[in-house]
Amino acid sequence: MKPLYLAFATTALLLVPSPANADDRPNIVFFLSDDHRADVLGCAGHPVVKTPCIDQLAAHGERFENAFVTTSICAASRATLFTGLFERTHGYTFGEPPISAADISNSYPAQLKAAGYRTGFVGKFGVKVEDSEVAINEMFDSFVPVGRSEKGVGESTQHFTDIAGDKAIEFVATNPADKPFCLSVSFNAAHAQDGDTVNHYPHPAQESELYADIKMPRPKLDGGVYFDSQPEFLRDSMNRDRYYWRWDTPEKYDRNMRNYFRMLSAMDRNIGRVMQQLENQGLTDNTVIIFMGDNGYYMGERGFAGKWSHYEQSLRVPLVVCDPRIHQDASKVNDNIALNLDIAPTLLDLAGVDIPARYQGRSLVDQNDGGTRQGFFCEHRMQNERIPKWEGYRGTRYVYANYYEQESGGEFLHDLKEDPDQLTNLVDDPKYHNQLIEMRAKTKELSKQYLEARSERAE
Repeated sequence: MKPLYLAFATTALLLVPSPANADDRPNIVFFLSDDHRADVLGCAGHPVVKTPCIDQLAAHGERFENAFVTTSICAASRATLFTGLFERTHGYTFGEPPISAADISNSYPAQLKAAGYRTGFVGKFGVKVEDSEVAINEMFDSFVPVGRSEKGVGESTQHFTDIAGDKAIEFVATNPADKPFCLSVSFNAAHAQDGDTVNHYPHPAQESELYADIKMPRPKLDGGVYFDSQPEFLRDSMNRDRYYWRWDTPEKYDRNMRNYFRMLSAMDRNIGRVMQQLENQGLTDNTVIIFMGDNGYYMGERGFAGKWSHYEQSLRVPLVVCDPRIHQDASKVNDNIALNLDIAPTLLDLAGVDIPARYQGRSLVDQNDGGTRQGFFCEHRMQNERIPKWEGYRGTRYVYANYYEQESGGEFLHDLKEDPDQLTNLVDDPKYHNQLIEMRAKTKELSKQYLEARSERAE
């Protein structure tokens, strides 16, 4: 197979807006990975994991060095991706009522479908929606959920990642030639099978020999003092519970890390299969591809597993955009802050569809519109006694988090310039008192603002 997408190149900034004429509008494919943080890509410099197809998109597109989620858990993050709203506003996470009908009507697939796009979904939906049958029909022309237990038809043992690839290819192959499409492919990879701690990261047989003879790198912040320095409410939390499932012995760590990387490489291979289908049909020159992760992931750092908390490994995710319509000689790494909040407005902007005023993200089509983002509100409010709730603000230099249900020790302030690994909590340092007061106030103000927006509904 010849190299894919060699015709793709980046734009001077990122993307170009599309004309409103449906005949000229680009096709869009949005790939989403699960439990996948920013540095675990070949193109991001990871020393082991092989992701050649995503790397190729980055080589002919743009990789965002500072992409984040505003809530680091799949349910709330996916709701944000669909709606362009913070968790405080859409109100959805595990254990909460479904996403409202009004917010579904404003979601990017519903808006694109109403504007004449053929919309498709394949994979892990990951959210609940009000009046689900009506909502799914409003959002998608084709809706094909694929779960982690999916094993193929009949006696087939086909892996769920390959099934998702097949279904995505089928959507592209059957799309009418005169109709633009938006296909969302939401992989279950590389989420662990939490109910099976022996085969925690099941991967397709095709990837079974990958990484077999490669020594798995230990995490930079490898437990020990990095764990001991955490407050008790984090040491005794689900971050630690799942550490014992995944990373607590050298043998378990090596086995699970290899299999985790194999799942990501299988996902990458299936992204390449979809890219090849686009090429086979002559669609590459007018198809924008976006790849993102739904939340970050602790791979043993600080003695943790999972996500949920305020550190960079939890919030920072991969984001790659490849738009073939404007040519540039080399790939680009963009260091502006981009959020999962920005995906919905970006997809609408690409399609020439008006962005709902209710959206709280911004389009990545023109990042200079409104100035460079200086930071963002972030939170985790799921009701679970093993996951401490928090809210905060992540700026370009300072990070503030308030685990507001804790009696003591619940506030954090980090200086990323002086302490990029977030090893020192500056809350009690008098030199940073003014910064602490400012970040507290900003967090409270935004928390109130986004909560008040929850009751608002677009006309």
